[in-house]
Amino acid sequence: MNNWESLFHKFNDLRVLVIGDLMVDSYLFGKVDRISPEAPVPVVSVERRESRLGGAANVARNLRALGASVTIASVLGKDEQGQVLKGLLEEEQINTGGLHHSETRRTTVKHRIIGNNHQMLRVDDEDLHDLNQEEERAVWTWLEANLKDFSVVVFEDYDKGTLNESLIGKVINKANKLGIPTVVDPKKRNFLSYKKATLFKPNLKEIREGLKLDSNLKEKEELEAAVNQLMDMLEARMVMVTLSERGVLISDGKEQIHLPAHVRNIADVSGAGDTVVSVAALCLAAGAGMHETAFLSNLAGGLVCEKVGVVPVEKTKLLQEASKLS
Repeated sequence: MNNWESLFHKFNDLRVLVIGDLMVDSYLFGKVDRISPEAPVPVVSVERRESRLGGAANVARNLRALGASVTIASVLGKDEQGQVLKGLLEEEQINTGGLHHSETRRTTVKHRIIGNNHQMLRVDDEDLHDLNQEEERAVWTWLEANLKDFSVVVFEDYDKGTLNESLIGKVINKANKLGIPTVVDPKKRNFLSYKKATLFKPNLKEIREGLKLDSNLKEKEELEAAVNQLMDMLEARMVMVTLSERGVLISDGKEQIHLPAHVRNIADVSGAGDTVVSVAALCLAAGAGMHETAFLSNLAGGLVCEKVGVVPVEKTKLLQEASKLS
């Protein structure tokens, strides 16, 4: 068994907790062959409908595809779409014990209307306000009792309100006391709230907005300085910035490693960030080094870009590629 096989084998023994914003990705697929007489818009004749796991739920799906046991902690509405989402999670064998159903929130749904294989319109149906005190208390009560059972915690933040500074701080503090690594996929609202996280993984746009930088970070020195600034502000153990076609940059404060992207036939970049954070979390929990973590995460993100739509990474394919390239 080579080093990669050994690492992938360890993934099967890991228990991962994903905390964050869940959503349903809803699709209407159809044909367009006329313009509406009511307004200058195309008429889509629906041929099929699909509901898929979105947001933090897609990260959970990626983690399951890599062999880990996964539990979700989040808040859903007491509505039809909340039941749909719970059902989809259970189909993927994702533990839903950490879900809280709220009387006051809608389950987030992104409706996409696809005509003749082109997206014509997206309609977002969601609440964006923070959890109320009762909802936050319910989530924290469950987390406080169950956090000890996990190998790693992944924060998947989409600025939809599930995560706030208070909850983030309590979870990271308890995880650190228990010696459990925390991995963060941030968004703008809580960007600087993840103090003392183990691995912080923004993309280029998020690091620019989060640090309110004017520069575009195209220059190596600018990017490295921004990463150092972020590490100081967050007191994170590691920061990994995904750079799209430029690969990834990872730093532990002592060393910075820049790995270029692997040359791919890019079909669709949707969901690549979810794959990257999933692989990074499992590498960290399995005891992989910084270089291994960045290499495998970067490779996995490239692989899913070869597929159309949001798809989880194929574990066997990723192992084959890693073994071949290293």
